[in-house]
Amino acid sequence: MSTETQSLALLNTAAFLLCVSFCAYVLSILVFHLRGRRSRGGSPDGFDWHIIVPCRNEAAVIGDTVRRLLHDFPHTTVWCVDDDSDDGTLAELAAFVDQPRVHVIRRRLPDARQGKGAALNTAWRHIDQWLPADTDRSAVIVGVLDADSHLDPQFPVALSGTRYFGDPTVGAVQVEVRMLQCAPQRRAASSAASAWARLLIRLQDMEFRAPIAAMQSLRRHTGSVAMGGNGQFTRLSLLDEIAAEHGTPWHGALLEDFELGLHVLLIGGRTEYCPESWVAQEALTKIRPLVRQRTRWAQGSMQCGRYLGKVLRSPRIRNSATLEIAHFLAAPWTQLLGTPVYLACLAVMTYYIDNTTGGVQGWWHSGGWGVPPLVILFGIGPFALWGVVYRARCEPHLTLTKALLLGVCHWLYSYAQSLAVWLAFARMVTARSDWQKTARAGDPPPRPASTPAVGRVPVPAQPHRVIPVRRPGRPEGPRSIRPPRYLTHLSSTPTDRPTIAHIRK
Repeated sequence: MSTETQSLALLNTAAFLLCVSFCAYVLSILVFHLRGRRSRGGSPDGFDWHIIVPCRNEAAVIGDTVRRLLHDFPHTTVWCVDDDSDDGTLAELAAFVDQPRVHVIRRRLPDARQGKGAALNTAWRHIDQWLPADTDRSAVIVGVLDADSHLDPQFPVALSGTRYFGDPTVGAVQVEVRMLQCAPQRRAASSAASAWARLLIRLQDMEFRAPIAAMQSLRRHTGSVAMGGNGQFTRLSLLDEIAAEHGTPWHGALLEDFELGLHVLLIGGRTEYCPESWVAQEALTKIRPLVRQRTRWAQGSMQCGRYLGKVLRSPRIRNSATLEIAHFLAAPWTQLLGTPVYLACLAVMTYYIDNTTGGVQGWWHSGGWGVPPLVILFGIGPFALWGVVYRARCEPHLTLTKALLLGVCHWLYSYAQSLAVWLAFARMVTARSDWQKTARAGDPPPRPASTPAVGRVPVPAQPHRVIPVRRPGRPEGPRSIRPPRYLTHLSSTPTDRPTIAHIRK
């Protein structure tokens, strides 16, 4: 056998194995997803609910989000972490100065803007300071919500069920993610957007509610449910346990949500996925911010590869979970491998078409006719299938034709992820790990550093006072000073250097 023949055989085998393994994975997650059963909720009264909302230039949305949280969840405490915004976010938050259930934590440069995980760690420290010393921390549930999100009003009931926090072995729960523009009350507004923007919105909604939800359904059976950056809820006791071992609950990976889920599993906790509840977030309407977002996710996944050894050695993670986690961590590297393999196959096919007698027609009659069915079966089919699942499970108003077309568009949409993986790899090679906020269509352009932001809360020139924060009713110690009823600037603690501002009554 010639070297050329061996090379072609090796190339064909690699392409075939990649296609078959991908199709097998799609089939497996689809089966578990379609067999999933909904569970009943429970009573949320036995839990203390806290929601952290990281804010960086969120003036356009943060006010409505906080008002909605206060209205929908009268027994939930909201912690807004301003990460040195320069667009009037603090001025928006100042409207809640008389709300005892709203706390604003202000971070400032040079320590601010170090990523979402750093902002969440700051909130965790202040929740710890605010709670009474005798609090049952396993009954304190800490959620993470994006500033542009709409949280299901029934989430405390759903998460209190025996399948979730009603089970003391469950340490963290992720709810379903949806796109806000696809909600019934927002469809009219989104219809005014361009056809391209509407398609991107729908593709993102389908991505989260079909393939990603199906992946989470598989993980419920393997014991490896992953946390998402929006709509994740964790027991405070587990955050404390992770911090006791690593210093903070959240760490330096750009995929800080998946990293947190790994740590929950490594310390012996259980993670769960709750399709009975949801959080809706604004979808991106342009391809460039979408690729930038997915690049950050892909790089974060690559960074989490450093935990693979710990996962493989952990006696607390069962074999099925280990295999699924290893598959997820290998996914971006497999995509890197798949790109040159498929490009090489395309180059070989082009070469044969060019060198076959009769050109394209001769190549077609000599066996080339078998290529399109293979492309449809192994390439387009697994993606188009999700359009049908999305219609059946989530959006029955879609016609079957539209659902199939949406699935085909999902196949093309997947190439944005392939591009993002290569960009993430380039960032890894060049040692770039800066965290970039995903810009929304309605965000104002960034202000020059020298231009003061309108409505920004001024920082007093005098030295900051240290005012420990305590929950109302906690016994006052010698260090406890009651905060005033206005925006009070606080100096940082030794473990949290950023300047902080709390809004409390």
